[in-house]
Amino acid sequence: MRSAVLLLTLTSLIFSALPASAESTEEATPEPEVMGFVEWVVMGETGIRLKARLDTGAKTSSLHAVNVEPFEKDNEEWVRFQLPLGDHKDQPSEGDIDHEDVILEFERPVYRTVLIKRKGAPSQRRYVIKMDFCIGGKTHETQFSLTDRGKFSYPVLLGRRFMRDDNILIDSGRSFIVENECEYSTLEELAESKKALAG
Repeated sequence: MRSAVLLLTLTSLIFSALPASAESTEEATPEPEVMGFVEWVVMGETGIRLKARLDTGAKTSSLHAVNVEPFEKDNEEWVRFQLPLGDHKDQPSEGDIDHEDVILEFERPVYRTVLIKRKGAPSQRRYVIKMDFCIGGKTHETQFSLTDRGKFSYPVLLGRRFMRDDNILIDSGRSFIVENECEYSTLEELAESKKALAG
């Protein structure tokens, strides 16, 4: 009888020493932000508004870029590239300036490079940069591989790395569903900014 009482006491002590259930100790996971499979993004501090496809089939995001050239700056590898607004004509315009006449130029440090294997074509080395962008009224940063997306419908592709890091859930049946907008420039304002930089 005494051994039964002792066993019961030990069992009670063991259970009282155990931590509370994981459910009570873990912090609640925040609800993911839901976005459509296509949304507007504004790239960096530039005010360029572009259509972005959110693609769970791609890990790394990509940005339309042409004339991509590497160079060295402060003993680091950098890359310069151009983004022709005439390739997609998404920038709102309030005047007579043609999208074809505005080509924006960027310089960014190279974050890494990737080798893309292409079926029936030689492998292609792509530069990857980090860049800020705004979507749904919030600023994010992610990695973008630079590639010519002129033949694609969307100049920006946002991949799984962005969705994972920023807790994004995609509604594949809808587009342009985020409520908050990001501030962007008109085509004329971008042309004026480019002229001021050149002058």
